[in-house]
Amino acid sequence: MTARPLALLLLPALLVGGCSSGTTKAAPASLSGAPSPIVTATPEATATAPEPTPTTTRTATKAPTPKATPPPRSTPSPAPKPVPEPVTPAAVRPPTVVAAGGQHAFPIRGCSVSYAHSHHDYPATDIFAARGCTVVAPVTGRVDEVSTVDSWSSSTNYGSQRGGLFFSIVGNDGVRYYGSHLSAVSIRVGQRVTVGQVIGAVGNTGDSKGIATHVHFGLSWPTKAGVWWVRRGEVYPWSYLDSWRAGGNASPAPAVSAAHRMQGDTPPCRAEC
Repeated sequence: MTARPLALLLLPALLVGGCSSGTTKAAPASLSGAPSPIVTATPEATATAPEPTPTTTRTATKAPTPKATPPPRSTPSPAPKPVPEPVTPAAVRPPTVVAAGGQHAFPIRGCSVSYAHSHHDYPATDIFAARGCTVVAPVTGRVDEVSTVDSWSSSTNYGSQRGGLFFSIVGNDGVRYYGSHLSAVSIRVGQRVTVGQVIGAVGNTGDSKGIATHVHFGLSWPTKAGVWWVRRGEVYPWSYLDSWRAGGNASPAPAVSAAHRMQGDTPPCRAEC
């Protein structure tokens, strides 16, 4: 029998004897030849139970609602002054500019009109409008000539009668304004009239019988009575009519004065004489 089994047989007897005597004798290490079965725990092995992490139960505390901070009071800036929109003739008529000699007015009021930028044979403009439309003084001035009777005849075709019922006014600007083929005339020679004053009505008297109703409009310088070929027109009026119709005040005085200087007081008749 070897030493190892012998030790195993003796071990219980030793344990019993030790228990009865009260003294426990450790077995000599040489009996086993093996390491002691007692395991000494290293500090790392002796695991101390971790202290439980205290669970903090937070009572749900309602976060205080921040008080709304009123916006800083600011002194309101003064409202900017409105910038006026540019005024155009299409929207609002511009203010009439008073030139030397006074204001001007389009000679037909309150009716639809049409006219060309040309005229046959000599300078003038035919302004077409419905019969009876109001004719007004185109300028402030003195009535120079008036015809209230239509004496024109196609058989004689006198130039002095071709206008039928007509008027001529010498304006304060020195220009003579002529309108003919009216159906009525309500002014007299020597009378003072003001711009825009009602002086007659649209028609087709004189040599315009049988054609559309209109006012033959002419510009010239004053002459002695009866010089009808100058009275009927020496300067084209359409550009001035355009201005007056739009509320402007273009003056024909410079152009009429220039034509007068060039042709003299009584130039000869050159067309439709």
